[in-house]
Amino acid sequence: MTDQAIAGAPGGESRPVELASRRTGMSFQRTRMSADRTLMSVIRTALSLISFGFTIAKVFQKLQEAGHIAGAESPRNFGLSLVVVGILMLFVGIVYHIQFMLGLRHERKAMVGAGLVHGQSVFPPSLTLITALILLLIGITAVVSIVFQVWPFG
Repeated sequence: MTDQAIAGAPGGESRPVELASRRTGMSFQRTRMSADRTLMSVIRTALSLISFGFTIAKVFQKLQEAGHIAGAESPRNFGLSLVVVGILMLFVGIVYHIQFMLGLRHERKAMVGAGLVHGQSVFPPSLTLITALILLLIGITAVVSIVFQVWPFG
């Protein structure tokens, strides 16, 4: 095959270079989705810790209020500890995710500037990150509710 037979991409690029550029661009999307899956794993674990800890704390609080048990501070503290660990885990996961995504965007912009990748596709907002932030707020609200026995879970 001659160079004329494989040419045809805009700007005089050869077809193999164009295909490599597209594959590289798609690899950025796969990496982004992989980062979202990692954050989803953090969300699942944090949600389990938060919900299990909240349940333990509230069950023993209700048993103490009903007069069935006396001195339920240890189970309440254990439940509170699980909620706090879940919140911390979620916070660290969110910070890591944001740092990773900013690094990925920076790398992609550099490759677009060098002409190695097309800059046509955009990075939409991460629904996984939005979900993680909402869960973080719910977790903080749960801690406030357990400690001060107030709204909305008190």
